[in-house]
Amino acid sequence: MTGKEEKVIVIETTIDDMNPEIYSYILDKLIKEGALDAYTMPVYMKKNRPANLLSVICREEKLEMLLQLIFRETTTLGVRIREEKRRVLFRSFEKVSTPWGEVNIKIGRAGENDSEMLQIAPEYEECKTISEGCGVPLKKVYTAALLAFAELKKE
Repeated sequence: MTGKEEKVIVIETTIDDMNPEIYSYILDKLIKEGALDAYTMPVYMKKNRPANLLSVICREEKLEMLLQLIFRETTTLGVRIREEKRRVLFRSFEKVSTPWGEVNIKIGRAGENDSEMLQIAPEYEECKTISEGCGVPLKKVYTAALLAFAELKKE
């Protein structure tokens, strides 16, 4: 089996009456409070009204806290909740040095002890912090981290 299977909760609601500036705020807050993912998608509701579908993926233990947050911070009057299965790769991290600082590389493998790396990605937030702090383009930091990881694996 590739990756590991786990149970997640999906919370969804369509919102057609909220100031669009609030979405960025609520998405950030949901992630900070433990959502595994949170996103919006444009949709059309009844009577062809434009709206946004707010989707939040979380673990069961975060459900009540995230529901309170959604009801407190958005204009929704109700949400849909469902349990789903998802499959995720086994993850590990390795730190590499760039000319501007250290960055963790996230590695995804099919099995816990599998040596084949299926996904490799520098940690975005670390690259962003370095980019902003050093005045270096984000893509340059990201590329330098990937090159440093490739060099590390050659050794």
